[in-house]
Amino acid sequence: MKALSKRTDNELIHLFTNGNADALEILVLRHKDKLYTSILFLVKDKYLAEDIFQDVFIRIIDTMRSGRYTEEGKFLPWAMRIAHNLCVDHFRKVKRTPTIRTGEDKDIFEVLNFSEDSAETSIIRRQSHDRVRDMLQSLPEDQREVIILRHYADMSFKEIAAATNCSINTALGRMRYGLINLRKLMTQKQIAL
Repeated sequence: MKALSKRTDNELIHLFTNGNADALEILVLRHKDKLYTSILFLVKDKYLAEDIFQDVFIRIIDTMRSGRYTEEGKFLPWAMRIAHNLCVDHFRKVKRTPTIRTGEDKDIFEVLNFSEDSAETSIIRRQSHDRVRDMLQSLPEDQREVIILRHYADMSFKEIAAATNCSINTALGRMRYGLINLRKLMTQKQIAL
């Protein structure tokens, strides 16, 4: 397994399509945090996010096994596009828009891996994350989505534009206005992160 973890995504995909199941496990472990976090930010429901996350990898496996995977060197953006599309499909199915929830939900940052810090540092970090999450939730959906995909999924603006079916300039504009609105909120609430 250690030897596999040093392989590129494309090498792992090739190994998986040739019957090495461990290669898929390495791919999942390598990208699960970014994929799951992005899905959870979009759907705002832990259990739904887990279901969609599993559906993403079912689609990935089906595509790779059928020999239709052609995204050489771009596995994560391709997987993020699948995740985004499955989230959109979910909301189309239930014919509703995502609801904005407050601090009663579990914190998204619980799924991220942080090293152990002092209790004080932990409390300060949690409060900062709560503030950022609350401010993100108050942004318009298109601005929030671009910020999440850029900062939490680490996607380029070109990838974001493809995933959200808009131009790169539109994605850049949404990011700009989203950041401006976040700064305004921070000023209004006198928050310093």
